[in-house]
Formats: sequence, structure tokens, C-alpha cells
Amino acid sequence: MSNEEPAKGRLLIAEPFLGDPNFERSVILLCEHNEQGSFGLVLNQLSNLTLADAVDGLTGDFPLYVGGPVEYNTLHYVHRLGAKLPGSIDLGNGIYWSGDYEILKELIKLEQIPADDIRFFLGYSGWGEQQLEGEMKRNSWIVRDCDDALIFEADTETFWRKVLRDMGGNYKVMSNYPTDPRLN
Repeated sequence: MSNEEPAKGRLLIAEPFLGDPNFERSVILLCEHNEQGSFGLVLNQLSNLTLADAVDGLTGDFPLYVGGPVEYNTLHYVHRLGAKLPGSIDLGNGIYWSGDYEILKELIKLEQIPADDIRFFLGYSGWGEQQLEGEMKRNSWIVRDCDDALIFEADTETFWRKVLRDMGGNYKVMSNYPTDPRLN
């Protein structure tokens, strides 16, 4: 279930005591990973906003997630719409990133996109050249494959624990580590 190499379409799971408040207990979907760096979206940091709060003219109860600490003024989305949204980037296993924004807005207005088929993010997580590799060498992240059901159907609040628990073995034990061991 775990594969040590980060790659487009895989999850980065923060180790329990990462120590970076931006990524504490985060699960990140890598949308891009190459020699120039990496780009991902935090899947389990729900904001208190909806898409309608951020985009004029759109309605609906699409929650907004915090994709990461970089450029909070940008909107990103992952979905399982496939060809229904032209220009989407296939991340594998039924997961797509981005796509034609004007068509997306029209589909939302026509109520043709179920809320459980898309996730919207403000900001993103980014790593420069070799930065993520350095963090991997320090064991800051656990890498895991995923599919669309895991991303779009799991509960956000327990997502970090679920992802680790489903991996079994030591990861299952790790999923129960307290947030602050001094309070244990």
C-alpha cells in the first residue's frame, strides 16, 4: 500500500510529529512532481467558507478547503468528472485536477456537478527543486497510492487517521498517536 516515491496522483501523509503547523496531520494529493518541484493540495483542512463566498455569481454548498500555505488568493479543484470537464489533468485512479473553469462554472450553475464529485481549494502546497526529496530523507512524509473513493467519500475530520489506519501494521499504530504526546 505504501510506496516510498512521491509521484503525481499519490498522497503525502504528514508523519505524526512533523512540527510544521501548516502541515500538521495533513494529507496532500500531489498534482505535480518533477525535477522543478512539486505541487499539491491539502485534502483535510476544511475552511469555514464555501465556493459561493469566494466566487461571485456562484451558488451551492461546495465547501472550500485550504490547499496549503501558498497563494491563498488562488482557487484550485480536484474532481472525478473526467471528460465532462475538458482540459482536466488525469492524476490516475479516477482523480482529475483542474479543467476548463468557464465550463465548470456553467455546470455548477446548471447544478450538474454533485458536491461529492469535486473539491475546491484556496491556496496550494508547493516545494522547490529537490525540497520534497529533502523532506522525504528526513522521514517527514509517508507516501501512499489512492483512488477517487478515498478522496471524495472519506470524512475530512478523521481523514489523516483513516488513511494511516487503512495501511495497516505500524501505520495503524501511528494513526493513534496523540497530537501532543506531552499531554498523554
